[in-house]
Amino acid sequence: MTRRAGTRARAGWPALLAVLTIVPGVASVAFPGTARAAAPTTVCQIRDERLTEISGMVATDSGFVLVNDGSDEASRRRIFFLDARCAVVRTVAFPSRPRDTEDLAVGADGTIWVADIGDNDRTRSTVALWKLAPGARRPVLHRLTYPDGPHDAEALLLGGDGRPVVVTKQGGEAGLYAPTGPLRAAATVPLTRAGQLRLPGTTTANPYSFFGRRLVTGGATAPDGRRVVLRTYADAFEFDVTDGDVVAALTGGTPRGVALPDEPQGESITYSRDGRSLLTVSETAGQPPGTRPTVLRYARPQPSATPSPAGSSPSAGSPPAPAVSDGSPSAPDATAADPRAGGGGVRSLLLGIGGIGVGLLMIALVAVGRARRTRR
Repeated sequence: MTRRAGTRARAGWPALLAVLTIVPGVASVAFPGTARAAAPTTVCQIRDERLTEISGMVATDSGFVLVNDGSDEASRRRIFFLDARCAVVRTVAFPSRPRDTEDLAVGADGTIWVADIGDNDRTRSTVALWKLAPGARRPVLHRLTYPDGPHDAEALLLGGDGRPVVVTKQGGEAGLYAPTGPLRAAATVPLTRAGQLRLPGTTTANPYSFFGRRLVTGGATAPDGRRVVLRTYADAFEFDVTDGDVVAALTGGTPRGVALPDEPQGESITYSRDGRSLLTVSETAGQPPGTRPTVLRYARPQPSATPSPAGSSPSAGSPPAPAVSDGSPSAPDATAADPRAGGGGVRSLLLGIGGIGVGLLMIALVAVGRARRTRR
């Protein structure tokens, strides 16, 4: 998730979103969609004032476990255990300060995994996974290093053998990284790039326009290990897992999608304990006063479904499968991002507008970078 001090981390977003709004050549990219989104149901609202920057959630037999992102407030840098009504019943402190906690996972034995993998500025020499065993009073830190330099990441999945898979937040193609060996508390274990994937494009409404449809912001593994799900700010995509091989599922499987429209800043997703539905929650920092984080329940995506905003009409064709990769970089998807795909008499107009848009987008991105640097 995007780290912030107060609301300063959002300072760059208005400039970027203004560009996306006023420049059709950049923002008005058409994506396929087929199914009308089903409205979610409310599970419960979180009233604890410490939980406003939620970046990770898992469901348990008794309720939920939540974690904020890398907050500057010590009271928020904890692992929060909630009951089924979203009331905090206990918290667990970290033995040292985590850098940027972004996701949670729960193992088959009940171990809670905390993914300390956020790196907005891509400056970290190591990332970390914290493991909280059932009944333990403190989580144990395990450090990891990327083989190809720093990455920002917000999603953690677990394979059938308990091997963690980190999914990066890069737009377009997300990298998949896994440890080269068993995690060790007293050592730093290298990661290997196990593959990459490209999620299908959609038109689902979200606060960050097309940008929000391309960034992986969270993930979860089903309780039986036979499915995994990745989410963006706009949609969720579920993959079938065979023999516990999560990487093979993500690089070679065909996802089923469900729209998660207009969540304020959707970064958390998990399965219900029975595995029959998906649960999400958004952070509320920067939202209107009185806005409370709300756990929402969505029906799991059905076969052949791709996400689409409520009210959109079906379109012909089937959703594209994610790009299969052995880990080597591949060419960007020119069709999804190139306004020339519109064709016809408007092509030259779109090219001109798109050129202006690229320039404005670069200015906006510089503004985002400067806003983030002022936080340090």
